[in-house]
This record gives sequence, C-alpha cells and structure tokens, in this order.
Amino acid sequence: MVIIAYDLGTGGVKAALYDDSLKVLAKSFMEYRTYFPEAGLHEQKPSDWWNGVVESTKQLLAASHTDPQAVGAVAISGQSLTAIPIDGSGAALLERVPIWSDGRAKDEARRFFETVDEERWYMTTGNGFPAHCYTIFKLMWMKAHQSEVFSNMKHVLGSKDYINYRMTGKILTDHSYASGTGGYNLKEARYQEEFWEAAGIDMDILPKIVPSDTVVGYLTEQAAKELGLTTDTAVMAGGVDIACMALGATGIRDGAAYISLGSSSWVPVTACRPVLDFKTRPYVFAHIEPGMYTSAYSIFAGGSSLRWVRDNLFTEFGSQAYGEIDRLAQSAPVGANGILFNPSLAGGTSQDKSVNIQGAFVGLSLLNNRADLARSVLEGIALNLKQSITYLQRKVQMEDEILICGGGSKSAVWLQMFADILDVRVLKTNIDQDAASLGAAAIAAKGMKRIGSYQVIDGIHRREACYRPDRAVSDQYKTVAKRFNHLAEVLSEFGDYCGA
Repeated sequence: MVIIAYDLGTGGVKAALYDDSLKVLAKSFMEYRTYFPEAGLHEQKPSDWWNGVVESTKQLLAASHTDPQAVGAVAISGQSLTAIPIDGSGAALLERVPIWSDGRAKDEARRFFETVDEERWYMTTGNGFPAHCYTIFKLMWMKAHQSEVFSNMKHVLGSKDYINYRMTGKILTDHSYASGTGGYNLKEARYQEEFWEAAGIDMDILPKIVPSDTVVGYLTEQAAKELGLTTDTAVMAGGVDIACMALGATGIRDGAAYISLGSSSWVPVTACRPVLDFKTRPYVFAHIEPGMYTSAYSIFAGGSSLRWVRDNLFTEFGSQAYGEIDRLAQSAPVGANGILFNPSLAGGTSQDKSVNIQGAFVGLSLLNNRADLARSVLEGIALNLKQSITYLQRKVQMEDEILICGGGSKSAVWLQMFADILDVRVLKTNIDQDAASLGAAAIAAKGMKRIGSYQVIDGIHRREACYRPDRAVSDQYKTVAKRFNHLAEVLSEFGDYCGA
C-alpha cells in the first residue's frame, strides 16, 4: 500500500507519495493565487485547492509509475482558520473565501467581546491570533454582509474538510482543525456552545468532530475519476497544518519544539498541556495525538519579509539572490554595524504590543552598505523568533535543541545565526520542508494500521547538520536583542499613533 499526503498551504499544495513505512517516493507542488480585493481581505478559491490536489495526484502517479490500485489512503494537512460555506446540495456558496490571514471581521470581534469576556474566551479556546482571524468571527461577518450566502448555508467547512467532502461526500472535521474555529474548548475537546450562541451562529452548521486518523470515507466514483484513483482509496480526517507539521517535525515528545521558516514563521512546542497566557497570547491547537497540544508564537511575514528584501534590494542577482544575501550577511559583523530590521511587514501578532506594528530598518548611516542590510534582515527575523522562544520557555520545559524546517533551513549561514541568537543547538534533518506532509502521511498510516504509534516519526528523521552556539557571539547578541525588543515597543506605539 502507498499513501498520498497533501499539504494544503497558503502558497499552494505540496503533495507527496509515501510507502507504508513513511518513505517518500515522489513529490509535487502546484501553486495557486491569493486575492486581495480590498485592504485586509485575503481570499482564495476552493476550486483552486481542488484543482491543485487533482493535478498533483496525477503528477505523483506519473512520476512514480504507481498503479492507482496501490493507493490505499490519502490524508490532508490543511491551512487553518478558513471558512467555506456550502449549501444543502454541497455546492460552495462563494467562489472566493476568506483564508486564515483575512482581517475583515474586526468589528464583529469587537461586538462579540461586548458580551463575552475576552480573557475567558482566550483561556478556553487558546485562540491567540488576532481574534478576527478565527472562523466564528468570519461567519458573523458573512451574516452581516453576505446575508443571502449566510441564509443558504447548510454547513461551513475548513480547507482540508472541504477537500475531504469533495472526495467522499462526508462532512466531518477533526479536533485539531476544530480548535481553530474560535468556538472550541481546548481542555474539554468539544465545541463551546455559549460562544456560538453569543455570535448568533447555529451550531448545526458545524461539522462533527472525529479523531484525525478516522477514515472519513472512500473516494466517490466522481472523485476517483478526477484524481485518477479508485473507489477503494480511504480518506482520513487529517489535521490542521500547524498540528500536522508539529507531528511530522517533532513527533509526540513532550517539550519538543521547532521553528518553521516559511512565508510566515513560527515556533511551536508540543506538550501535554496547552501554553496559555492572556498577556502575550500564544496560539494553541489541539495536537493530532489526543491529549496533547501544540502552542506557538509567530511572525506573519518571516520568509515573506526576506522575499520582499530579495525582490526590492537584490533584484539583479535573479535566482542567485538568496545565495548573495547569505554571502553578504556573512561578511558583515554581528549587529549589522548598528542596523536593526523588524520583520513586521504584514502587521503584528499576539506577542507584539500592537497588531498595528509595521516593519522597519532602523539605525542607518552613511557608513552602512548592502552587506549590513542583508545581515540585519536575517538577524531581525531570528531576533523576533527569539522573543517567541523566550515567552514559551517561561511556561513550559523545552528540549535543549530546536529543529528548523521550511525553506529558510537551506541557509547554513542563517542556521548558525539562529544558534548564536537563540543560544541553543539548532538541528537540520532530512525532513526539512516535508514536515506537514509527513504528519499527514503518518495519520493515514496509523488510521490504516500500518503503524501502531506516532513515535515511529523520530526514527524517520536523520540528522544532516547540527549548529552549536558560539558563546562569544551569543553574548554579543544579548545586547542586540535588548535593542531589538525596545525597537519593537517603539514601532508598536508608532503604528498605533499613525492609525495603521
């Protein structure tokens, strides 16, 4: 038996074909577009997700010469906090739907907290992103601004649950995805009825919650025909992207943490209890493993800040731009000759003093050059994530090394910088950018009883490099970190002042 795992992300769908020992046999990537019709509105087409899944499946089968009959199961890791309304016939009611970063529901969130205590809501749900990002508030917005859509809505589905529905005709979700709706009780593992009542949302539209490794159903004849598979292929409930990535990156070890260096960047820790703090608001999801949680802080524009710098300051280097940034950064001293870069180009997260914080280069002088700018960018992202680690360490005992995965892990220069700034051992393994798809594949393997426990994931990782902190450099970065933290405070105040 072979397994197909789909990582349904913001930039596209990454798919991988695994054997039942979780060895990768083939990979594929299909990009899709995000639409920005107005300030704060971030939308994608569910039809693009489906087309990406269809095309990537065909690519995997062709590249690996796999017999469709051999594909025993599929599972999806899906981007969080999406809201796809469907009618009684199962048709999507919107061509484009709000994705996780969409900010349209700010007024609805404010109205909700006029009757619901915000601290109690957070401590119950662990939903530490800006509140308006969560599904419950997007539904309130639909009710207020898209009344016809809302009145015709029979169910609301998340990203991976919509694809599962297209595959099987079944309407279900799992605990990890439900925990990002804004109306889920983390500790009791159920929807919190009073929050949905306060929002004016009928809970009948919500999908039933099942464990992630549940077989939702089997491919319908239509889905099998489109995908090039058979109706014998099982479809698993799957999980939300951050929980699948946590599973694939660190398994189920209590206190294990990793850094994801993607377009957005985050630091999650897997633990037997949720990390909750109303002041700094880590965001928490139910883990794929029952009774465990993944708690994290994030930067909304980690890798995308670096991409912005590449596209605006290093355009002449073309495909070699990231290598040139590394080369120049390595030639500049610790602290980038006084330049600090704050990567909040997409606004602030829960750990910032204000969601209105904006990015900045600060400390420029006539003595600075492009090498200083390059180093300051890499340092700034790492320093921002150091804040995240510091907050987590105050609440939970963490392992003394941290795995880094995602696109940014290709840079040895940056990984050494992380080791020095975080003052911990930084690990790179063979899994790299495949953590979420590995997590999804493990869900399928467990659901199909090919593995007995997620503990097997530890044995799949092979260490490729370990970066150790240079004590002298780490000491220098302690001073730089103090300046960076002060800058974040100032930029937050400036953002609020400007009404960003």
